[in-house]
Amino acid sequence: MAGVLDGIRVVELTTVILGPWATQMLGDMGADVIKVETPTGDTTRHTGPRKNPGMGSLYLATNRNKRSIVLDLTKDSGREALFKVIKTADVFVHNLRPKVAKKLGLEYDKFKDEFPDLVYCAAYGFRAGGPKADKPAYDDIIQAASGLADLLTITSDQPRYVPTIIADKASSLNLVSAILAGLVNRERGGGGQAIEVPMFEALVDFVMVEHLYGACFEPPIAKMGYERLLNTMRKPYATTDGYLAVLPYTDRNWQDLFDVAGRDDLKDDPRFESHASRVDHSQEIYGLLADIISTRSSADWQRDLDAKNIPVQTVMTKEMLLEDEQLNATGFWRLEEHPTEGTLRMIDPPIRFSKTPSTIRSMPPHLGEQSGEILREAGYSEAEIDQFMKEKVTQQS
Repeated sequence: MAGVLDGIRVVELTTVILGPWATQMLGDMGADVIKVETPTGDTTRHTGPRKNPGMGSLYLATNRNKRSIVLDLTKDSGREALFKVIKTADVFVHNLRPKVAKKLGLEYDKFKDEFPDLVYCAAYGFRAGGPKADKPAYDDIIQAASGLADLLTITSDQPRYVPTIIADKASSLNLVSAILAGLVNRERGGGGQAIEVPMFEALVDFVMVEHLYGACFEPPIAKMGYERLLNTMRKPYATTDGYLAVLPYTDRNWQDLFDVAGRDDLKDDPRFESHASRVDHSQEIYGLLADIISTRSSADWQRDLDAKNIPVQTVMTKEMLLEDEQLNATGFWRLEEHPTEGTLRMIDPPIRFSKTPSTIRSMPPHLGEQSGEILREAGYSEAEIDQFMKEKVTQQS
């Protein structure tokens, strides 16, 4: 069966994670994704363990269901070829800073008249028009700028980064949503438009959903920060033989926990009587919960809390996830054969459609693997493609 985006062509001029991971999701949904690369390729091609040059693990994790074309955009003929390729597309997405896009002649004004139905999406660090618009931005920079790194002082002696590229990935999810919304608007007769997805603003939004808190009101009626999440005791709890995440959330959950723990003395404690009172006393309550959980083994707690439908989960390591019963029962881990890289472990597209399933149709391409094919589709002759090869405007692996 065809994917939900079957028939949609996406041209991406993106590198690292913000862009490539988003467009991979679109490819999983059935879009024909054309990855435009410089002669040196996406930097992630050289990140992580690899069997062959240019095929690093981070690249392999974010570039399936794509075709690769090399274009040297410092050359007039390379930029002209890019425009011809985009002419065949429904979506063009790049992650160039505004001044770089303008220098290359890739700002939206160059497209809107000739390509009125094009969904043009630019993803970069900071919103255009602000004083930081042309500052370089990577995940660490945005974690710091957004207040996220400072939140880690709750459990550390200094600001720290979350050990995953959360700014890139959260922004990528915004990017996918924005592109899909742009396509829906176009299908309703609204035509194409320019879309901006800034990492900084996207992550501030991400952080401030719960932490705006008292500043939700003007003037503020309480301090910023959701107390339950800023609790130093909010962490996995030690059992007699490991660690568990335990989160009794509802009033019934707490009463059932006290039953299981044999702590009838706490059932009428006013600190536990409502969600509001528990939030107000979250530091002491989580400290008490830690003491309770420390008295039994992980397996004992898991059995008894599951029986009462109290949220509980073993703390999993990265390695344990490869053997997780839920992930393996639902086909989350996929073993796919790459023509040159051998057997690869890939993640099954997590979103499922009943009628138009997402699929893994092709493996991550080598640099410029489909350059000739894509140029032919754009209308170039074999002689013109050969000339491009000689002039190093393009290359094919």
